Amino acid sequence: MAASDLRALLEAGDVEQCRAHFAAHAPHLPQAETREQAEIVMHTARTMTKGLTLRARAWSHRWLRERGLPSSLPDELKPKAERIYPRVVEGVLISVLNRRGMEEAKPLVEADIAEVVADAYARGKTDPAYISGLMADAKARSIRSLFGRVAS
Repeated sequence: MAASDLRALLEAGDVEQCRAHFAAHAPHLPQAETREQAEIVMHTARTMTKGLTLRARAWSHRWLRERGLPSSLPDELKPKAERIYPRVVEGVLISVLNRRGMEEAKPLVEADIAEVVADAYARGKTDPAYISGLMADAKARSIRSLFGRVAS
């Protein structure tokens, strides 16, 4: 009975109930000291438990991987899990048009833009409108520093 109860709690993803169940049924084993530890244990258990739905196991696989933690999902299920919950990757495209006389400056301008974008991301500022404005300012500043004020 205890195993089926735990399986139902794992399927539901209820961290607090899983924690309470484990404490009641396995008090002799080490217990998670914090909610964060309990959540890691629960998601790891979900990836390992064969009786759970693939959706539940895939969600826990994604949760663990997003935090840089190892997943115990079997290798043969990982491609399916990635299709259910694909990894979202943000990116920024930096492109400076080649104008006559700017061929040698283009990599320098792109590097200046990349630097302000990397700094913004490092500070957690990832809003596309904000990044776009930073990029435009960095481009203008870089061109001014290389060529002085030029007519557009």
